[in-house]
Formats: sequence, structure tokens, C-alpha cells
Amino acid sequence: MSEEALNTVERSMVKLRRGMSRQRLGRAAIREHNLPVDVQVLHVVDVVDEGPDHPGEEMSVGLVAARLGVDASRGSRIVAEAVKSGYVRRVASQEDGRRIHLELTPEGRGVVDATRRTRQEHFAKAMSDWTGEERAEFARLLARFVNGYDG
Repeated sequence: MSEEALNTVERSMVKLRRGMSRQRLGRAAIREHNLPVDVQVLHVVDVVDEGPDHPGEEMSVGLVAARLGVDASRGSRIVAEAVKSGYVRRVASQEDGRRIHLELTPEGRGVVDATRRTRQEHFAKAMSDWTGEERAEFARLLARFVNGYDG
């Protein structure tokens, strides 16, 4: 990769990260769908919706905390807020009744669908003047980049 291309990727990723760290899309979803939740609850709902990393694994508070990059106590607090909001429920593990795993409620599924629509509408707007081929190529390359990136 040329130094110019690498510089363009690096600067673009910094700009994208800044926008994401401001949580604009989460706040837009809350506003557009009149959701009475904090952005952190939306992050929990998204993570629970993604499901565990491996087949047979259950979604735990620890896994949510790890994916969000927060410590276990912070993860526990924001999961509790998602449970209190009615979007996530704690369920006894089928493997070990002493353990608890997390799953979305029907209301949580509605939040996932609403926030996904909001994100997709914002992304579609950003690519509104792209051709179908450009969108498909961008999607393919972005997925490849994300899957190969381990940072």
C-alpha cells in the first residue's frame, strides 16, 4: 500500500472514530424513535443482539463488558439498566442453573430494529450519490478490513 493511501485510511479512520465516540447515531436513534434510554443501554442491546462468540456459548454480563471495553462492575451496572428498561432479561443458564445469561425481550428486539434502521438511513444518506456497484464494493472491502483488523 502506498504511503498516501495508508495516510488516507488512517485519517479517515480517526475521523470515523471521533464521530462514533460522540455517539451521534445512538443519540439520533433515541431522538428519532423517542426511546427513553441512555446511549449505553443501546450499546448493551446491540451486544446482546450480536450473540456470543461461539456456538453453544451464552451471552454473559462479562462478555457484554468485554465487548464494550468496560470493567466488570461497569458492565454489570449498564446491563442492570438495560434489564430495568425492559430491553434485556436475565435467564437461568440451561448448562448450569447457577449461571445467568442474557437475552433480548420483544421490546429489546424493537429497539434493535429501530436503531438499525436509523444507522442504515444515515449510512445510505452518506452514500446517496454512489452507484450500486460502488456501494457493493465498499461493503465488501469494509467487511474485509474489519474482519482482518485486530486493533
